[in-house]
Amino acid sequence: MNTVKFIGMDVHKKTITIAIIDEGRNQRDRVYGTIANELDALDKFCRKMVSTASRLHFVYEAGPCGYGIYRHLSSKGFDCLVAAPSLIPKKSGDRVKNDRRDAKMLARLHRAGELSPVYVPDCQDEAMRDLTRAREDAVIATRKAKQRLKAFLLRNGLIYAGSSKWSKAFFNWLADISMPYPAQQIALQEYIDAVHENCNRVNRLTDQIRQLVPGWRLAPMLSALQAARGVSLIVATTLLAELGDLSRFDKPSQLMAHLGLVPSEHSSGDSIKRGAITKTGNSHARRALVEAAWAYRMRARINRILLKRQQALPERICRIAWKAQLRLCARYRRLTLKGKPKQVTVTAIARELSAFLWAMAKQVQPLA
Repeated sequence: MNTVKFIGMDVHKKTITIAIIDEGRNQRDRVYGTIANELDALDKFCRKMVSTASRLHFVYEAGPCGYGIYRHLSSKGFDCLVAAPSLIPKKSGDRVKNDRRDAKMLARLHRAGELSPVYVPDCQDEAMRDLTRAREDAVIATRKAKQRLKAFLLRNGLIYAGSSKWSKAFFNWLADISMPYPAQQIALQEYIDAVHENCNRVNRLTDQIRQLVPGWRLAPMLSALQAARGVSLIVATTLLAELGDLSRFDKPSQLMAHLGLVPSEHSSGDSIKRGAITKTGNSHARRALVEAAWAYRMRARINRILLKRQQALPERICRIAWKAQLRLCARYRRLTLKGKPKQVTVTAIARELSAFLWAMAKQVQPLA
């Protein structure tokens, strides 16, 4: 029994639609059917397949159901691939889509080797990723709460004369406001409370990240990345939680492409056309890296905060961080003098910064 089977799975919250195709160009795909999205049902299906094939290769698309199926099948010794949905080849003329056709397509493409796998994070890394994403959601909610409060004040002709909003003086000014109607006073207080609640939530999550990172397996690498200017605790934690060990990339260009920071291209023959960045890959990590890149608009220097972060780090990592400062600060000035928009310039800085961070990660080994 030397049969090799490729098994495509279209995974949903309650069901898994399964299609099977054998190895060989002349083999046709077939739909096995639909099973419950439960590990017991999946184990029962695997026992049936093991009795009819020497090797099984599973595949399903990355989606909201997470990586539970991948981890379960891998723990049982099966080969499983989680395919990147955006990189699945599709026929332009195909206008019919359903679970059965999707499962068959995945099985065929997996047999042909045309699918690109996504990076499946370690369980601890995924837990830290959930925490950083919760903080990111809290930051977004805080920004929206502030926008709603500002809109309410503007509608009612209340303009703050001070120079700094969201300071203690600003909230004291809000406390002194007396609206003409009780309904408006209640609305104002609720908007103020929403801002305070969301700010406190961000602070709580930030404190939890600060407390949990020392026990993380990537803690040594996280400390090394913070030697770079602009890469704070939150930025470094977000990058590693989303991307994992940066040294897993063979070259920095692979990291740049994974972050979607490389230019798109449409070239043919002698015609070369490059456009905006591809924006593929992980948007959370890309956003954090672009945020860090804004720090290089200032002249190169090691301030007190950066010096404190670098104190316990090896000299070779600090040298890479200083080299990054010298190059990226000069590059920002050079691109600005050429008339490049600030957003384009910062994106270019973020792309090069990722290469320096990769070089730092290569100098550190994660904890076992």
